[in-house]
Amino acid sequence: MRLSIDREQFLKALNTTSKAIVAKSLDPLLANVKLDLNDRGLEITGTNKEVTIQCLVPYRIGDKEIIRASGLGAALINARLLTEFIRRIEGNTISLEVIDDVIAKIDDGRSSVKLNCVKAETFTDIDLEPSGTIVTVPCAAFTELVEQSAFAASVKNERALLTALNLQVKEGFLVATATDSARLARKQIPVDTEATFNCNIPARTLVDVIHLFEGADKVTLAVSESSVLFLFENTVVCSRLIAGKYLVSDSVIPVMFNYYLDVNAQEFLNAISRASLLSAERDYVVKLSMSEDCVEVSARGEQTGSSLEAIQTFQFTGERLEVSFNAAYVVDALKVLKAEDVRICFQSEKHPFVIKDPKDDSVTQLIIPMRNY
Repeated sequence: MRLSIDREQFLKALNTTSKAIVAKSLDPLLANVKLDLNDRGLEITGTNKEVTIQCLVPYRIGDKEIIRASGLGAALINARLLTEFIRRIEGNTISLEVIDDVIAKIDDGRSSVKLNCVKAETFTDIDLEPSGTIVTVPCAAFTELVEQSAFAASVKNERALLTALNLQVKEGFLVATATDSARLARKQIPVDTEATFNCNIPARTLVDVIHLFEGADKVTLAVSESSVLFLFENTVVCSRLIAGKYLVSDSVIPVMFNYYLDVNAQEFLNAISRASLLSAERDYVVKLSMSEDCVEVSARGEQTGSSLEAIQTFQFTGERLEVSFNAAYVVDALKVLKAEDVRICFQSEKHPFVIKDPKDDSVTQLIIPMRNY
């Protein structure tokens, strides 16, 4: 393999692909990226066996020549060393030559390095061709879908399904659901397809994927039995699926309520944030006391003191009600809704309550209350 390549495009692809490579692995081959120069361009692939990322650097972008090749081929090169060297050299064009499958010579005309490399045949064989159920959605809509749901997944690994974002297509909507068993977030966006699927994807992987879009217009999801592909621009991300039936069904989210509180989202968020400062020792427990005449947020800690704050802008419907909850959960929900005003719907002080944007029915935030102090 021998080529010259635009440094900026090479580094961009290396940075993206390297996100799939973990710093420490029991398999030393996984510390490498695979460089494969073929008739499409330079394909750069990295994997940790759970997530694989492949970026294509094409021969041309518009009228600009990106790659000039004088010999096709493939090799494995240490991802960290290669990326850091390309990052630090100053030339605009990089020359790369693989000699006898064991040495990669890289230079920009002023700086030069020889890195050990490994035969490409030893790389993990990963199928990155789309198969299964295929759905295409706008990147902006998919980003919003993930941002308004994935945060509610568990970060602990005791129950694998709780670390997943459940994605399913049904009745013309792509629906995302995440829960850590104490809260739930659900978001749906319309899709133009009659296909259906139901899969569980690691939530942290989806968060990483949307950060790679960088202006891409659309993303295609290809869901097969054990994996999902995300294809956008010149990038493919492959993630394993988490097996099992997701723990949440539609019946978990209540549809009938006895109490409603309408508040300004920012005022409510600020009051809860201040109150939670005094409740850290009590798992961030904050009490919300509501009546038609008064809405108050309070908290207390045995070692810190107590606080009481009246909400100025509100409308409450129902008899007097007191509900305690984890302040951090409500703050998270308010932030992802990005609404000026929110409606909080209650059945009782013991049942899960729902936070919604009155102007947007596509997203639901559900929180399980805590015992009143």
